[in-house]
Amino acid sequence: MRKSMIRNRVTAGLAVLTAVVMVTGCGNTKGTIAETELTPQTGASEEANAVDAKTDGDSTNADAGFFSQGVYVNYAKDAENPPRTYFYVFNADTYGFTADGEHDDAGVPFSVMQADGKASFSFGGADSDESVLVITGSENGTIYGYFEDAPERELVFEPVSDADPEGFSAVNYLNGAAGEDLVYRDANGWSVRYNPSCITVNGGGPVTTFVYTGDCPGTCMVSATYDVDMDAKAKAEDLAKSYGEKASVTETVFPGTTDVKGYYVDANPGQLGPGMYQSAYVRDHMGGYLVFECITHVAGDDEMDIPISDALAEIIDTLTFD
Repeated sequence: MRKSMIRNRVTAGLAVLTAVVMVTGCGNTKGTIAETELTPQTGASEEANAVDAKTDGDSTNADAGFFSQGVYVNYAKDAENPPRTYFYVFNADTYGFTADGEHDDAGVPFSVMQADGKASFSFGGADSDESVLVITGSENGTIYGYFEDAPERELVFEPVSDADPEGFSAVNYLNGAAGEDLVYRDANGWSVRYNPSCITVNGGGPVTTFVYTGDCPGTCMVSATYDVDMDAKAKAEDLAKSYGEKASVTETVFPGTTDVKGYYVDANPGQLGPGMYQSAYVRDHMGGYLVFECITHVAGDDEMDIPISDALAEIIDTLTFD
């Protein structure tokens, strides 16, 4: 479902995919960020606060402060206008992961032992060599220190009070702060971008839905389903049967790829004007099939239909695979 396909249908009537799960999402309510939404956190633990009080603001005490569950933005202490795009995410005070907001959330998992004014990190796995951070101080939850192999480079680990370590994405945190589109990454190896102001994401199972929440004449959504009960061709034919006797199945290149065979299923070939449109893209994937389906209601009013088209088209047009 390329933008041109969707927008051609908007100009002459708009067509998009069929949903496995039927969800009504119309109205003027704004979408909420699913899975990547950042909820307030305290940032600094009671332990860190207690140590801060103990040191009375002395940021040179080697026993001052330890990391606790939360998200910390990391940068060099002497850097001028640091980018503040690199994060240490502590799922607990003993493990977590790093995330680089400038490089598509690139990072590594780590385990950490904290004692005697030091934090000993094992990056990438328990068998990796330790990198020892010497803690030089703590102030209001912010940790200062240097790694033993680079004592000349003191670092800052500043708690991010409005970031949740659960499901944290550096890219989405930064994009959300800038009012930009967010990225949804699926455990089955694909990702898309979406506009959180008009799209709500519902995941947590075999089906993920992207529901349009702006003004619309009926349900408008894209759903993505992965299953192993049949292959892509059989699924496409099964969908065509469920869509009705007019449905068509066409072999095509699957969106987000240049050479992966897929199938486009159209429930309403040739239909123009207002009404409900259904279609789907299906491909073989990881021993089963992956299908992106959509249901779209068209009002016949460009002022309403075009924003719907744009929001749903972005989901398919930005599809990428790991």
